[in-house]
Amino acid sequence: MGEMISISLEEYRSLKGAAEELADLQAYDRAVAQLANGNEELLPAEFVKRMLSGGSPLRVWREFRGLTQTALAEASSVNRVQIVDIESGRKSGSIETVKKLADALGITLDELI
Repeated sequence: MGEMISISLEEYRSLKGAAEELADLQAYDRAVAQLANGNEELLPAEFVKRMLSGGSPLRVWREFRGLTQTALAEASSVNRVQIVDIESGRKSGSIETVKKLADALGITLDELI
């Protein structure tokens, strides 16, 4: 076995917390770098929480962009009723329809699925 050292539980917890904080800072720095390069858009936490709790990604992105269902329908050439059905979960929409919606929202197809 290799050499071993002993540290107090308090010191271990402190080091573990510092390592987690460093990982968070590194993730933040990567996100900021991607934004600076125009590679990624950050979504505010309240919108992310809505999606994580089961909210419709289409509705969340539409509201984040400040669009009504009618405005999105006009921008995407997708019928407003289809948008209502997709947002409510009654229908999923064809790939072509979802692609039109993603393009109108300025996001990737993956971000709506």
